[in-house]
Amino acid sequence: MGPSPVDRARPGSKHHLIVDRHGTPLAVTPTGGNRHDVTQLLPLLDAIPPIRGLRGRPRRKPRRLYADRGYDFDKYRRLLWKRGIKPLIARRGVAHGSRLGKVRWVVERAFAWLHQFKRLRTRYERRADLHQGLLELGCSLICLRRLRTSF
Repeated sequence: MGPSPVDRARPGSKHHLIVDRHGTPLAVTPTGGNRHDVTQLLPLLDAIPPIRGLRGRPRRKPRRLYADRGYDFDKYRRLLWKRGIKPLIARRGVAHGSRLGKVRWVVERAFAWLHQFKRLRTRYERRADLHQGLLELGCSLICLRRLRTSF
C-alpha cells in the first residue's frame, strides 16, 4: 500500500468536540491524527462542566448523544447506557438515511466556526499545551459570539 497520500508523511492532529444543540462548545480536546475518534468519547463526556440554569441540581451529563459512524462500537454504546445517556449513533456498513444529519450539521457548523481561526485550521504550534490553549480560546470566542447574538 505505502504511505497515505493525504498526510504527506507529516504528523497531524485532530480536534474532538462536544457541543449542545445550538452549537455551543461544551468540551474540546486535541489528539494526534492517528488516534481513533472513539477513544476520546468518554474523556470528553467527563470534561463537560455542570450546566446551570433552572432551579435544582445542575446537569452533569447530556440526555442523548448524537454521533457519526466513527463512534459506532457496542462497547461504547453500553458504557453510554450505563451512564444514563441514550446513544443515537449512525451504524457502520448501513446506507445513509439514518436521519442523524438533521442534528449532526450542528457539530459540523461548530467545527467550521472553530476552523475560521487560521491557527486552529492549520496547526503551527509544536507544543501541545499551546495548541490546547488556542483551541480553548477559540471555543471561548464562539461562546462569546453566541451570547452576543442571544441578547
